[in-house]
Amino acid sequence: MRALIALAGVMAAAASLSLGLGLVIARRLTAAPSSRRSDLIIRGVERDGDRQAIVLDRSDQTESSGVFTLLFPGGGWLQLSTEVLNRGPERVARIVARTSPGFRPSTEERGSWSGIYFMTLADAGLTEHDVGISTPSGIAEAWRIAGNGENSTTWAIHIHGLGSPRAGTLRGVQVATDQGYTSLVVSYRNDGEGPHHGSGRSTLGATEVDDVDAAIQYAVRHGAQQIVLFGWSMGAQIALQLATRPQHQQVIAGLVLESPVLDWVAAIKANCARAGLPAAAGLLALPWLAAPFLARAIGLPACIPLRDLDWIARAHELAVPTLILYGKDDDSAPAAVSRELAVLRPDLVQLELFDAEHTSTWNSDRDRWRSTVATWLTDRS
Repeated sequence: MRALIALAGVMAAAASLSLGLGLVIARRLTAAPSSRRSDLIIRGVERDGDRQAIVLDRSDQTESSGVFTLLFPGGGWLQLSTEVLNRGPERVARIVARTSPGFRPSTEERGSWSGIYFMTLADAGLTEHDVGISTPSGIAEAWRIAGNGENSTTWAIHIHGLGSPRAGTLRGVQVATDQGYTSLVVSYRNDGEGPHHGSGRSTLGATEVDDVDAAIQYAVRHGAQQIVLFGWSMGAQIALQLATRPQHQQVIAGLVLESPVLDWVAAIKANCARAGLPAAAGLLALPWLAAPFLARAIGLPACIPLRDLDWIARAHELAVPTLILYGKDDDSAPAAVSRELAVLRPDLVQLELFDAEHTSTWNSDRDRWRSTVATWLTDRS
């Protein structure tokens, strides 16, 4: 009897620990945007006339080929070129291509690595008109960039991902603008730039989609005859939902999806593995997201219908041409899921793979990224 009681106690403790871990994962996943972790330390600053290099600890990130940005807590930034210089077994130097006005980096300063290459529209060579879009959650700020020529009635709506600012989409806005498209760069509830709604938590695209739906309506009222949705990470999840809504099927002409989250269960497991947990630990978070009582307990307005956000299960519903740009080294949203969608829908899906991490395909080879997207858009015209 004592053995049974002891076993029951162990099982109860294990269940409690599992429940607690699931709670932590679910809360972190849906948390409101927070400050970036400044986990890179500048080990040295090399200057030779106008040429400047930043010395960093050697890692897969800092050795990455391509163009990236170092972001600093005070708002300063450094755009880094593709050039990587060897500084011994533990260090590399990256050449600085551009520095934010007034910012002068110093040794021991901490920053964070980012694929967000343009901080403002001016940095990307774009001119915007600020607009406010009336959404179910309030007024959502957006940038409107005018198109030109016969393509100006085709609009591109750019949807950023979870935890990323609108500026992250400017890499794609450049291409759409070059093609003459009118662009709308949107915000949505609880993204740090759009309206605050409820507890401030993300619903992984399940309710944010209604705010971007309002942006489509805005575009149509202001002259859009066709719309291409550019979705980044969770923004791709939102774009897919919109493309299957009957009221938009005559106006949405295509999807450009960068590092799309096509299946949240797979993405949650991948991010647990990335954090050093067993991938299966992600399954512990699912009840906290999908069960009504538990979802409300963590501050969600309702449960998240994860099955409705699984685009492998819903592959048959895809009805518009779709370009997917994916990094082979993506450990946040597994590339295997995008490959599976391309296999299931070869009639509509064009998959382009890059040697890159999550949402960094542009950074790894911007010329190829730009030409691929431009050609795909031209073929849709």
